[in-house]
Amino acid sequence: MTTDRLQTLLKFVEQNPDDAFVRYGLAQEYVSQGQLQSAVEEFGRLIESNPNYQAAYYHGGQTYLKMGRKQEAHDWFRKGIELAGRTGDIHARDELMAALEESS
Repeated sequence: MTTDRLQTLLKFVEQNPDDAFVRYGLAQEYVSQGQLQSAVEEFGRLIESNPNYQAAYYHGGQTYLKMGRKQEAHDWFRKGIELAGRTGDIHARDELMAALEESS
């Protein structure tokens, strides 16, 4: 079933590569299947096309932590904190700051 979901999401992304919601879903599906490198690549594509997609910074950072790549995780958290500060998203900023502190 998860392979079917992955294939469906890949097809959706192919049809509309700038759809942030679908691309985020694809990245999360990669995480759930343990394909962490594919997940961070997808989170990166998401941020390239939608740099204000706040959740990507948190979940991308969390994925880097799962890979044991602490510096990249911290870089993503910091970028997300900066974005949250610019956009006034206090909740996202607080979550990202907590993630950064917990992983330090």
